[in-house]
Amino acid sequence: HHNYVAKEEHYGEEVFVTRKGAVRARVGEYGIIPGSMGAKSFIVRGKGNEESFCSCSHGAGRIMSRTEAKKVFTVADQIAQTEGVECRKDADVIDEIPAAYKNIDDVMQAQNDLVEVVHTLRQVVCVKG
Repeated sequence: HHNYVAKEEHYGEEVFVTRKGAVRARVGEYGIIPGSMGAKSFIVRGKGNEESFCSCSHGAGRIMSRTEAKKVFTVADQIAQTEGVECRKDADVIDEIPAAYKNIDDVMQAQNDLVEVVHTLRQVVCVKG
């Protein structure tokens, strides 16, 4: 999960850490950072960066709101952008189109002080409820 509060110790004090779109990345701790419906994902190992409260991003993050994505893109766009991936390709998931998200490679580069990439996964199936 990637939206939660945890009671932890940081800088010698017990604190509540709120992670919104983020996950814990303590030293040696493994995690999964997914890309969009059409992008690769990563298995990572945390570096325990205290400045980030031992956190890293949970994924690419949006560059476009759900509402805007529904106005801008079509089902044909969804089909093209998720080619080779088994997933829903209908109007109800247009807001999850890959172009509505940041480039996952850029996101991973920006957090290389937080996690080490252990393995890169190629997207084959994406299940959206």
